Amino acid sequence: MQARTLGLVAAAAAMVAVGSGITVSDDLVGYPVYTAQAIRYALAAIILALGLRATGRSIPRPRGRDWIWLLLLAATGQALFNVAIVWALAEAEPAAVAVLIGSVPLVLMIAEAIQTRGRPAPLMIVGVVVVVVGAALVQGGGRTSLSGILWALLALACEAAFTLLAVPILGRLGPYGVSTHSCWIAAIQLAIVALIVDGTNALPALTGNQTFAIGYLAVVLTAVAFVLWYTAVERIGPATAGLFAGLIPVSAALTGLIPGLTTITAMVIGGTALVGAGISVGLASGRTTKPELQDH
Repeated sequence: MQARTLGLVAAAAAMVAVGSGITVSDDLVGYPVYTAQAIRYALAAIILALGLRATGRSIPRPRGRDWIWLLLLAATGQALFNVAIVWALAEAEPAAVAVLIGSVPLVLMIAEAIQTRGRPAPLMIVGVVVVVVGAALVQGGGRTSLSGILWALLALACEAAFTLLAVPILGRLGPYGVSTHSCWIAAIQLAIVALIVDGTNALPALTGNQTFAIGYLAVVLTAVAFVLWYTAVERIGPATAGLFAGLIPVSAALTGLIPGLTTITAMVIGGTALVGAGISVGLASGRTTKPELQDH
């Protein structure tokens, strides 16, 4: 499979996996969020490490400045992202928060243009805008406040950082190395936050559904999706990979039908069609900018 094709498939699969995790996360409502995320990342790191060992590969060791990038990546793209989401949802309805975070393809496109000192192709601009609009339609709208908007914007910045801060180290550590190290670092960071925020109530007993939810998030949403996403970023660049972020609300809407958490409306159908059209238009630009990867 060609590098570009592999990158496109990996990006699509990663975002579908992320969307499915939204439905599963409903079982974790009421459980300490920082603890749940810390367990999720810790399990994912263990799974990734064991997977590498099982295939006879060693875990790439970070060196020098790699640690700075990994610490920043884990602190922003994982730990702070979860904190921002919690506070945003305390001030706004989930759909309103999701609409803002759903504009991450636009942020990634602009960031890549700045990095490469070039202009995005017109078709890429149109495609990204259509994807963002389509994702917003699928998610709908909701009540919010100024503080809710600010927290959601912080979450958006963290979501972009999750991709952009990995670019300088993907060349040497690879998707598996970046995913493994960022996960165990984020697990420690979130465990500290859990102890500070929840204290002695940070680790209540898990129910069967909660155990399944954390396990699903650790395996599918983290261990698998992280590697797929970083593989995509490595091969097709942040902007092109970002087009597929529009699949998150589509996947969430479809998987939410099973437990009855979502319904298919005309707005969802129209938004899904726009997401598909936007991705097609963006890919038609024919411009896939491979990021400059550090390799030393």
